[in-house]
Amino acid sequence: MSETATPSGKTPVDFWFDPLCPWAWMTSRWVLEVEKVRNIEVNWHIMSLAVLNEDRLDELPESYRDMLVTKAWQPVRVVTAAWQRHGADVLGPLYTALGTRIHNNGEGPTRAAVEGALADVGLPADLIEYAEQHDFEFDAELRASHKEGIEKVGQDVGTPVIAVPGPDGEQIAFFGPVVTPAPKGEEAARLWDGALAVASVPGFYEIKRTRTKGPDFSNL
Repeated sequence: MSETATPSGKTPVDFWFDPLCPWAWMTSRWVLEVEKVRNIEVNWHIMSLAVLNEDRLDELPESYRDMLVTKAWQPVRVVTAAWQRHGADVLGPLYTALGTRIHNNGEGPTRAAVEGALADVGLPADLIEYAEQHDFEFDAELRASHKEGIEKVGQDVGTPVIAVPGPDGEQIAFFGPVVTPAPKGEEAARLWDGALAVASVPGFYEIKRTRTKGPDFSNL
């Protein structure tokens, strides 16, 4: 994934997401806005908060640990199965359908929300059966995709991960940005330009401030 241009001549942007994460959802809507104002093309990939945290569950707050154990596996399994059975082109539309239901509409990561998202994009209803498949048929593919994304930024971050070609052809990758609400228009473009600028500086690692509010889905 080190190509510097897609067949359409646009800059490829690789985006790793877990459909459960509201912050990744906000960032994904921003990146789609950037597609309108910058010459980029987004390629979607799976990562998993459940995989990321499975070896440190005892260190996590109880509510977050319970969420990972009881809710995080189901949507990402269904998305992975859809990808494996129907190709990577379904990832973007299915993520949009899932995120709209889970986050914007407040349905949460329920079976009904996932079933509805599959119907929204015309995917077979039987994909929902992968949600509870504990001996998951496509576990190796899910973990390989997760590993590809997280190894670009390190184990101490989460989702999303974004990677773009650098000036030397090697990818520049970063976590986030974490932002709410998702910027629109030229504001989205300015944030994109700034994120690329800081991420491209050798030795740069982090800018951060305390979050003062939760995800705002009102403009999505």
